[in-house]
Amino acid sequence: MNESGDIVTDLAVVVDLFNAYAILLLVAGGFCLWALNWGIQKVSGSLMDKVPARRFLILQITTLIGFLIYTLGTGALIVGVLNPPREFMLAAAGSIAVALGFALKDVAASLVAGLLLLFDRPFQVGDRISFGDTYGEIVAIGLRAVRVQTLDDNLVTIPNARFITDVVASGNAGELDMMVVTDFHVSVQADLEQVRGIIEEVIVTSRYAYLKKPVTFAIEEVEIGNALAVRFRSKAYVLDVRYEKAFQSDVVLRVTALFRDQEIPRPRILRD
Repeated sequence: MNESGDIVTDLAVVVDLFNAYAILLLVAGGFCLWALNWGIQKVSGSLMDKVPARRFLILQITTLIGFLIYTLGTGALIVGVLNPPREFMLAAAGSIAVALGFALKDVAASLVAGLLLLFDRPFQVGDRISFGDTYGEIVAIGLRAVRVQTLDDNLVTIPNARFITDVVASGNAGELDMMVVTDFHVSVQADLEQVRGIIEEVIVTSRYAYLKKPVTFAIEEVEIGNALAVRFRSKAYVLDVRYEKAFQSDVVLRVTALFRDQEIPRPRILRD
């Protein structure tokens, strides 16, 4: 009888906490948290347009603020509006923790991984990363997942827990500029110094090039199918990661045109 009475008492406490007025305040408070975060996102977008050189820093600060708004704000709402008894809070927290531990262990792992990502910072919002078959820019690091905008304008959501155990490569590591690697193939009969000069001139005259860092080359003979060729691998920096493909396209188009105009021989098929 005592056990049944305790259950009834606990249910009565819960019903008293979640009355219509409290529910209305929780909904209104949740909306206010969402509106506050939305307003900060809009201000962040305007700041990034006005100060593009600080785009990554603004994105990182905005992500952290959004994280704090939702976590601290939700806790404050629950305590401030419901004002539950201390014993009830401890009991509820223990029960919720056990239930979540069994039912949402993968989500819980992602939440913990999200905190680790925020403090360990293997990458940042705004970085260009390669993760498995996904390549693109990180647009958000959330509590559960990381969102990556690919170059095909797809939004890919990856659970945080995967980044703790799998390999991820960051192309710019928080910097605005990034190395862009482009390959060109010419015949072994070509004037290699002339070829190098053409490629280098095109790169340094591109409006997307970041010239405070050097332009370098890796040159070697390779076989492509049945063709023997010399590969020129140019390594140059783009001034903003958003212009990565525009920079690469600009260089390839202009180099190809100059190769054709100056009759630079391209690889030929080898015959048996």
